[in-house]
Amino acid sequence: MPHPLNLMKLCVGCPTPAELTAWQSRFGDGPAVHVTRMWPTRQAELLEGGSIYWVFKGIMAARQRLIGLEERIGPDGIRRCALILDREVVPVAAVPRRPFQGWRYLRGEDAPADLPKDRAAEPSLPPKLMRELAAMGLR
Repeated sequence: MPHPLNLMKLCVGCPTPAELTAWQSRFGDGPAVHVTRMWPTRQAELLEGGSIYWVFKGIMAARQRLIGLEERIGPDGIRRCALILDREVVPVAAVPRRPFQGWRYLRGEDAPADLPKDRAAEPSLPPKLMRELAAMGLR
């Protein structure tokens, strides 16, 4: 089975996956929405099972399944892309990532694996320790 195409994005303002979940829950039930300026040209591939992988303080540590993309016009009249996301934030194996602007495509074969369900509830390690463990291939 081919790997789906994904996006990766820095999670600014939420330092951990748990805080992202809490922040998104403030906006009610239903899918989560993240609005971005650029529209992915590979939309069809993303919607064939793709996810957005979130980078927290230099560590890719969670993902959310992409459900859809919708046009949103901002108060400034500029067209934007609303990424419609499954509400579940899935912890993934920690992978260090350098900062980048906007979002990037992430090939399925390059995406980190989901953490086993019994490890998903583990408390988050400090970001520096997560980076060091990931660099050694231990997390």
